[in-house]
Amino acid sequence: QVQLVESGGGLVQAGGSLRLSCAASGGTISRYAMGWFRRRTPGKEREFVATIRRDGASRYYADSVKGRFTISRDNAKNTVYLQMNSLKPEDTAVYYCAAERSAFGFRIREIEYDYWGQGTQVTVSS
Repeated sequence: QVQLVESGGGLVQAGGSLRLSCAASGGTISRYAMGWFRRRTPGKEREFVATIRRDGASRYYADSVKGRFTISRDNAKNTVYLQMNSLKPEDTAVYYCAAERSAFGFRIREIEYDYWGQGTQVTVSS
């Protein structure tokens, strides 16, 4: 069973950048498509942000972050990244890393992911 730990969150001004990392242990992420989700309101469902296929060849983004966020992975380091540029106050959320085992990838629903990290807080001030 793979364990995921996010890092890199923090407080940033609008227009700034952050890079989130998701380090995996207990398994190799090369077996998984990886995704980033966020929860902007406590108690509400996590919303899809981005996903990347096992080999990193293809990525898919939510419309709200397309052109500003980039998901990438380094299977040798067992780590996934989310580069966030041009941040907006509405990007404020707890960001979660997740792994899922499908061969095709491109899953965007929370329920389709098998493993989750504990989340990292991103706060964007206006």
